[in-house]
Amino acid sequence: MKYLYDHIDMDKIEIDMINFSGPRFENVDNRLMSLQLIKNGMTEAVVFGPDGNNILAARILYKKNVLCLRGSFRPVTKVNMDMYETAKKRFIQSGTVTEEKLQTLFEITLSNLKASGEIDEEDFLHRAELLCSLGHTVLISNFKEYYRLVEYLNNYTKARIGLVMGVNNLVDIFDTKYYTHLSGGILEAFGKLFFKDLRVYLYPMKDTETGEMITSENLKVHPRMKELYKFFKYNGKLKDIEDYDASIGHIFSREVLRMIENGEDGWQEMLPNGVANLIENQHFFGHESSAKEQNEDAPV
Repeated sequence: MKYLYDHIDMDKIEIDMINFSGPRFENVDNRLMSLQLIKNGMTEAVVFGPDGNNILAARILYKKNVLCLRGSFRPVTKVNMDMYETAKKRFIQSGTVTEEKLQTLFEITLSNLKASGEIDEEDFLHRAELLCSLGHTVLISNFKEYYRLVEYLNNYTKARIGLVMGVNNLVDIFDTKYYTHLSGGILEAFGKLFFKDLRVYLYPMKDTETGEMITSENLKVHPRMKELYKFFKYNGKLKDIEDYDASIGHIFSREVLRMIENGEDGWQEMLPNGVANLIENQHFFGHESSAKEQNEDAPV
């Protein structure tokens, strides 16, 4: 794949999609090939469908309303699905969105894949397999900042775009350290993010110290960002998700992953139907090694 750019500057062409088929490539996973495109700087984003095959973004996004949920999905939990389902419901109720014209995306960023160091391709495939098993279309991107994601989607559609995010993600949007590379700083980023028909759907989070649910009404940002946040909130761009499932607020992907790796019980109930069986049967996220270690330590 790297030879495709022989004697060509990387900024001269961009590869939208790559697909290997035929008997000689029957053991090639095209989702992994998509990841190689991004790792090698050949493209900024790739899309693949529930069947694991790569999709040309223009084909599914052109003139569509797009609802995008970013996450680690390591693994995908009941909270992720509740975020998706409640936001989708509210997005459709916003007035200009119909089910027929809606395309939903589950986004994993390259920076997220690198969170624990180098990219673990097997770990990536585990996440992708779980999302595909639930029937979702997956976007892999090199967009660390949300405004870059919105710019990418705006290449294909001028219809309304929705972003689903948790409290921590929204707080990060108001952190100036992410925009030092822009001459206009955070104001330039916000101009790129919100000049189109955009809605942000905020999923609440329980404050571990007070037990209070954090929403857009009581969310705290840096004092210098207060006025910008007020403008952002009261111009109708930010919508709270109110019909969330309060009984699953204690579920976090990182805690589920820790339980899987340590061979603990109880994590199965924190995942959507069928996901736990897939993890156990396919030995995803170190599940098999955990079981082996427990057996080796057991008294004879």
